[in-house]
Amino acid sequence: MKDERDRFAELSEVRMCYRDEGDPAGEPLLMIMGLSSQLIHWPQEVVDHLGERGYRVIRPDNRDSGLTEWKITPSQYYLRAIARDAVELLDHLGIEQAHVVGASMGGMVAQLLAIEYPERVRSLCSIMSTPHISIGMADGDVLQELTKPLPPDRDEAIEQIVRLYALIGSKTYADSERERRYALATHAYDRARHPEGPGRQVTAAMIAPDRTSNLQQLRLPALVIHGAEDSLIKIAGGEATHAAIPGSIYLPFDAMGHDLPAPLLDEIVAAIAENAARRPAVV
Repeated sequence: MKDERDRFAELSEVRMCYRDEGDPAGEPLLMIMGLSSQLIHWPQEVVDHLGERGYRVIRPDNRDSGLTEWKITPSQYYLRAIARDAVELLDHLGIEQAHVVGASMGGMVAQLLAIEYPERVRSLCSIMSTPHISIGMADGDVLQELTKPLPPDRDEAIEQIVRLYALIGSKTYADSERERRYALATHAYDRARHPEGPGRQVTAAMIAPDRTSNLQQLRLPALVIHGAEDSLIKIAGGEATHAAIPGSIYLPFDAMGHDLPAPLLDEIVAAIAENAARRPAVV
């Protein structure tokens, strides 16, 4: 399912799908989504509100997600490869430096971008993520549900995705989010499916080295957002990320799970914009 906003960039290993929205003359802001997630998993309200604040918002489909296509499919890859894709996308767009926002596995990639490509990152926002997969790791039943293959029947597959969203998402806003979750699951299923992708992405996250010591060397505006109701990457992951990055701002939400509930979006957008406007930390 293609959208008129979808664009494509020929990178070294993938033909990457991305959207480029907001203020074309604004400061670039790159948004990287997580495991088994597509660019549409960033709520359009977030993209629109950041655009209204003057940002040029770029969000890609990572390798093994959405409409991004392989040129040569590898048996496995590292988080570093996803970060390299992001840098190649910035090169394709002629962008020297961007604010980088990442959620879940995308937060891990965003951290890696700041560590390995510091000259390309103006500010960092890590959402519902962790400096290492061992910190805040989900319980076995959650991981089992996450990696369960989708059934062949469309309706059953969508229901399974909705159940996963409910399992890892906010419990406080479960009732008000139910319709949004169903709409997102339906859109994601109909837009693209990558049966082999989650396994490769999970492995990439599992084998990634601990980034804590490298995060401690960062000197840039950094914001860490996490929810106490997150059962996929528990809030200890956000606490550890905040503790590792000098001068970082920590924004915890009691009523947020591994999702971006509608009632919190205005505060999240405001925090991202405020962090992007900060000067680099001096430690």
